Amino acid sequence: MSTAAPAPWLLVVDAQRIFADPASDWASPAFPAAMERIAHLAEHLGRERTVLTRWLPTADRDTAWGEYFRAWPFADVPATDPLYALVPQARDLSARPAVDEPTFGKWGPQLAGTVGRAPELLVTGVSTDCCVLTTVLAAADAGAHVTVVTDACAASTEENGAAALHTMSLFAPQVRLRTTAQVLERLRQSKEG
Repeated sequence: MSTAAPAPWLLVVDAQRIFADPASDWASPAFPAAMERIAHLAEHLGRERTVLTRWLPTADRDTAWGEYFRAWPFADVPATDPLYALVPQARDLSARPAVDEPTFGKWGPQLAGTVGRAPELLVTGVSTDCCVLTTVLAAADAGAHVTVVTDACAASTEENGAAALHTMSLFAPQVRLRTTAQVLERLRQSKEG
């Protein structure tokens, strides 16, 4: 008797106002379209299999993060600032609290404790060329099976997004690149099979 593989986890990286608000220096022009696809994926996987993350400005300013925040003073505000809130479309996608980290990459003990040792992750979110990229590579390094949902990620620019996706594609077979339509088709087939 074979047992079905557990459903994948939908990982939504940093769906926060600071990356969505057109007035923000870090806004991604692709964020609205990516967020629509993320919501569609979350609808199929359910709140119990969806994990949200947030990047918070809580890193030690005595490290290189001090230089970072001097370069981006608009972002050097308390973590409770509305800039760091999840966008309204993301708030109810998960049944669990967001994983908050002061690092670009979100893979670490907190996230691993939620999704397990060698999960299947469907990675979405923002920014493809920063927090998504660093999360994907660290998760793959730790043994996760990672699918980057390319059109459910939002980059700082189209060129930077293409470069980041190319970089992640170099890590096959641990990292796969798929569109939302391809992921949904695979989910449909696994439910039928």
